[in-house]
Amino acid sequence: MWVEFKLLTLNMAIDIQNKKIELIQWLSTLEDAAIIDKIMALRDDERNDWWNKISEEEQESIETGIRDADQGKLNSHTQVRKNYEKWL
Repeated sequence: MWVEFKLLTLNMAIDIQNKKIELIQWLSTLEDAAIIDKIMALRDDERNDWWNKISEEEQESIETGIRDADQGKLNSHTQVRKNYEKWL
């Protein structure tokens, strides 16, 4: 089973690499500026970090959680379920 999984993973990686090469070859021959602009916009959207799309309050909450975790201020899953059981 493990060997089958590794082979499937390897095949998927090769397939992705082949698709990248195919795209590069296609892009190198593309003359349509509108399509190139759409591809560039897609790339820019993918680069846009989700962090910049959330509110300052959400950012601060995440940063507080990371600091708490770094300092070992964590609750077990059992404790969290107990604290919030009335909403679950």
